[in-house]
Amino acid sequence: MRPTNKLYSAFLKRLAQFTENELTKVVQFQKEELAILRQRAPGRLRLTAQERQRLVKYGKPLGKKLNEVITIVSPRTFARWASGETKSVGKVAQVGRKRTADEIRELILRIARETGAGYTKILGELKKLGINGVSRSTVVNILKEHGLDPGPKRGEGTWDEFVKRHAETLWATDFFSKKVWTKGGLVEFFVLFFINIATRRVQIAGMTPHPNSAWMAQQARNMNAFFDELPEQPTLLIRDRDTKFTAEFDAILKTEGLELKKVGPRAPNLNAYAERWVQSVKQECLEHFIVFGEAHLRHILGEYVAYYNEERPHQGVGNTRLRRFGEEEPPAEVANGAIVCRQRLGGLLKHYYRQAA
Repeated sequence: MRPTNKLYSAFLKRLAQFTENELTKVVQFQKEELAILRQRAPGRLRLTAQERQRLVKYGKPLGKKLNEVITIVSPRTFARWASGETKSVGKVAQVGRKRTADEIRELILRIARETGAGYTKILGELKKLGINGVSRSTVVNILKEHGLDPGPKRGEGTWDEFVKRHAETLWATDFFSKKVWTKGGLVEFFVLFFINIATRRVQIAGMTPHPNSAWMAQQARNMNAFFDELPEQPTLLIRDRDTKFTAEFDAILKTEGLELKKVGPRAPNLNAYAERWVQSVKQECLEHFIVFGEAHLRHILGEYVAYYNEERPHQGVGNTRLRRFGEEEPPAEVANGAIVCRQRLGGLLKHYYRQAA
């Protein structure tokens, strides 16, 4: 006799020894015990053919009383098993539609994330690749499962998407100021700078205590000359609505095909790269100095920009040095050689590198 049958026989013999009142209590206890076990069981129970046969064998003699004690499945499901015992019990039917292959699911998600396309266009892309057995509802369900909108993205998209899309030819500009001691006393100098979004490289345009229209126009001409030397010409420039940016400044930059994107007031996140650089130059450099004269300020900023552009590791680009214009990767590091420390600004800025043999 099989072990499971022995257990059932022992159980039935034990039940025969109970009075009717005791038997009612036993059944109630067994129901509560099964309910607790069902709550702990993960998901739906999948029964084998043999397990179904055993339930049908011992459940059918109970008749309608079975409805009071059955918990593992619904009475309706049990009735279906019992009515088809001779031909269907023993074969577990496949539930639901066959799951879409993992590689197709990954492809659907990849197309959605890379293009922002809706489910109709995704189906078209799948057909181009020879994948024809996927329905619209399948694509919609896969997208929803991963928190993606099955509808297409319309309009211009977010500001972050705009910045990433144009990063290589997108620049930003802004001012920061520094109090400088001169022969006439303490004077506030305004520094105009430009930063490329893709490479994060910075160019100081100029500095003056009086950023008037004539000075701003000259800086625009200087930057046009600088842009002409780049391997990839700028197409867009982000700036705020500071009144120091004059109409003539804008017009001169536009003569070289540069389109200006003016961000609104009290919206620093729209010019985040420029704002972040201002924080860096102040915290890492200017706050450590009392500046005496314009020449001193130029020297300090020149040293910091050289360190920032060529030597400093940047967390925003994988904690490496910045790549140069026209390059895909930052300069290769020397693998061997003596370790050397280059110091700038009296040791405030330190750069460690291996000296080539």
